[in-house]
Amino acid sequence: MPNNNPANQKLPLQGAGGALRLAILGAGESGVGAAYLAQQKGYDVFVSDFGAIADNYKKQLQDWNIRFEEGGHTEAEILSAVEVVKSPGIPDKAPIVKKLIEANIPVISEIEFAGRYTNAKMICITGSNGKTTTASLTYHILKNGGLNVGLAGNIGKSFAYQVATESFDYYVLEISSFMLDNMYKFRADIAVLLNITPDHLDRYDYKLENYAASKFRITHNQTAADHYIYCADDAETLKVMEGKTITAQQLPFSIEKTIETGAYLDKDNIVINIHQQHFQMSITELALQGKHNLYNSMASGIVAKVLELRNETMRESMGNFRNIEHRLEFVAKISGIAFINDSKATNVNSTWYALESMSSPVVLILGGVDKGNDYGMLKELVRQKVKAIVCLGKDNKRIHDAFEDDTEIIVNTGSAAEAAQIAYHLAEKGDTVLLSPACASFDLFKNYEDRGRQFKDAVKEL
Repeated sequence: MPNNNPANQKLPLQGAGGALRLAILGAGESGVGAAYLAQQKGYDVFVSDFGAIADNYKKQLQDWNIRFEEGGHTEAEILSAVEVVKSPGIPDKAPIVKKLIEANIPVISEIEFAGRYTNAKMICITGSNGKTTTASLTYHILKNGGLNVGLAGNIGKSFAYQVATESFDYYVLEISSFMLDNMYKFRADIAVLLNITPDHLDRYDYKLENYAASKFRITHNQTAADHYIYCADDAETLKVMEGKTITAQQLPFSIEKTIETGAYLDKDNIVINIHQQHFQMSITELALQGKHNLYNSMASGIVAKVLELRNETMRESMGNFRNIEHRLEFVAKISGIAFINDSKATNVNSTWYALESMSSPVVLILGGVDKGNDYGMLKELVRQKVKAIVCLGKDNKRIHDAFEDDTEIIVNTGSAAEAAQIAYHLAEKGDTVLLSPACASFDLFKNYEDRGRQFKDAVKEL
């Protein structure tokens, strides 16, 4: 990663009229939210998107009288800024970002920017898999526990917009590695690192250690008064920790061994012990089932106990939680065939977790933009559980090559409707049709949400 730490740089002069110029790259949820907060704080704001801006975001910028452009970047405008807030989706190798770095203009994330303007406690959750579920469950528990809490980051309304318009005492933030890359002075009061598995390696020179280092930025700036919650069963996390000094209080969780201070599995019970506080709950009572969700529930439960929530509130919330859209979401049962939408599974590890939780024969819908996937970890589960693979993507050669010896049927499709229809004909009563693509969605869809919704619409038409 280039050294682009704002703490080490001089800021350019302020713009005409005394207002500091702030440029924002990307006019999606985070960029538009940052623009609103920046305008509220007196900046001269300019928003620039290399692509087209969605109509709803364009209308917001117009309503707020914020200057913007789409379909390209006016470099003179952007390079005259004191600071630039960059959308997490824009890589550092983008030409405009390279020019900003060369010009010594700080490039920061929305999280970094918005964090300056709130004194709320930050509960920050990252990991290759499970972070959206864990963030949603944590928010659900804290809200039910009576805390004045917001949910933001990679989920819901932008953090910056909420800082501008709300007054929360706590934020649960789902934070991606891309957000962490441009985070410098921001501090998590409670940092949760769920796991590290290969993902987005195209952004990290195809090196897992670079991606892992990015994830560990979640612990940057933490003090001895803060908490770091992590999975003691995750080999990559433990490997990185060996070479790191972590100042925060460490609270591990495990389903493989007993943990003295943290969380562990005792037969069929989750047990959490923190600072003389004890919590126990049968795994059969948890709303989220499956091995991977034990980890998510443990992480959320530790956060709740750190914040001293009552056991009754925790038990009730962990028992009645409803999972987010596009994550192992039940769609319908047609002719005895269950349809599950797991479109948010954009990497191999997520698909592994989905398959691991299946108890019936599976017709698996797989494919999209391959981010350097290694399908090897899926092969055994495919052999055990998958009767057919339906490919949903423009280029499916690597899926065919990976699984031709593991399942009898591999079919190519070019739309969600076609994939749902073919999967339906390949399945029998008692089977499950599982959309869990292991790939990004951008070849055929706007994003994973678009893919999931088109799939659900197609199922309803069957």
